[in-house]
Amino acid sequence: MARTLQDAKLDTRAARLRLKKRREPYWRSISEGLAVGYRKGAKGGTWIARHYSMEHGRRFHSIGTVDDVADADGAHVLSFTQAQEAARKWFAHVARRDRGEVRNGPYTVRESVEEYLAWLQAHRKTGYDARHRVRTHIVPHLGDIQCDRLTTAEIQRWLRDLAASPARLRSKKDAKKPNLRGLDKADHEAIRRRRASANRTLTVLKAALNRAWREGKIPSDGAWRRVEPFEEVDAARVRYLTVAEAKRLLNACKPDFRRLSQAALVTGARYGELTAFRTSDFNPDSGTIHVRTSKSGKGRHVVLNDEGLALFMSLAAGKSRDSVLLMRADGSPWKPAHQARRMTEACRRANIDPPVSFHVLRHTWASLAVMAGCPLMVVARNLGHNDTRMVEKHYGHLAPSYVADAIRAAAPKFGIKPERNVVSIEASA
Repeated sequence: MARTLQDAKLDTRAARLRLKKRREPYWRSISEGLAVGYRKGAKGGTWIARHYSMEHGRRFHSIGTVDDVADADGAHVLSFTQAQEAARKWFAHVARRDRGEVRNGPYTVRESVEEYLAWLQAHRKTGYDARHRVRTHIVPHLGDIQCDRLTTAEIQRWLRDLAASPARLRSKKDAKKPNLRGLDKADHEAIRRRRASANRTLTVLKAALNRAWREGKIPSDGAWRRVEPFEEVDAARVRYLTVAEAKRLLNACKPDFRRLSQAALVTGARYGELTAFRTSDFNPDSGTIHVRTSKSGKGRHVVLNDEGLALFMSLAAGKSRDSVLLMRADGSPWKPAHQARRMTEACRRANIDPPVSFHVLRHTWASLAVMAGCPLMVVARNLGHNDTRMVEKHYGHLAPSYVADAIRAAAPKFGIKPERNVVSIEASA
């Protein structure tokens, strides 16, 4: 980090007050070719950056308001120290622009997130969730702000407002107003969910801005790097079905949706992965089904038990290698959100209250496998995780030997015996 310089004339408000008002700023050189100037006005002053080079001559840039009247906020009102930092950022931006690394004209948050979505589409996945968050929560509020003028305070305020806003529910495409679910501030679980959702949106924003910064399109990453997400909001209670509930649910499904739900229960695969399965992905010899592209962008082979093997053999029977394994009753493919209403109806008929989402079938496979003693790493690999962190976070408490057995076997013993003359109230009643 560059050394902050001091100047007896410019360091303090009292020192600047003694300076005479003049047209030419009071300059302080802070590095070779770069200087910070103080232009005194009738009601406070302005910080000016000046850069000189043989090729381009002198160039000037207004940095911000001096903290002569208002206290420095690090964004619009700057101290002398903050003015030096802002001048160096501007100089770095100018240098990149001179090398052709930065486009001319303002570069906005809207452009950075749209470029990030295009990159996701080409290199990782479709980015459906990221696209929704960008167009619903990021662009309408931050889209027109220039990236190099985006401040930590603006992002923090946006994050707080987002967490306090009502959740958006599914609406018709031609709806004039979005369908919202009010936020009950007395409901701690509802607040946790909104904050967790706001954190995920913040992650998308940071990913887009970081990518633009690494490409030299933004001079500094300080504004968003200092923004902290909400803490302790991601530890949601995992909902899963018992074997009896899963059987009732399957019996309540229509035939085409029953096959889809059965495949989810025997694989733990996500909805999008299930709907993409083709006959060639199923290998009856090894008893596996190949997930070509998962959420992480990597493929994996899901191991099937005897029940799963029998199910996929029946699904693949008589189909060509390129055929989709799971189709709707009319022969059309399953599309995003086709499962939502069918799942709600099946839960109602199966008397599962509150109703669960289709994703709970993935949680059900993982939860029941862990409780049956399946090693966490094996569960993680079948689910498509690189390590056990996500499995430990969501399902570790269900593992019979994860903590409890280890503590009971290894904790020290001191020969402590309970007093025999003490009897519990319940026992004596």
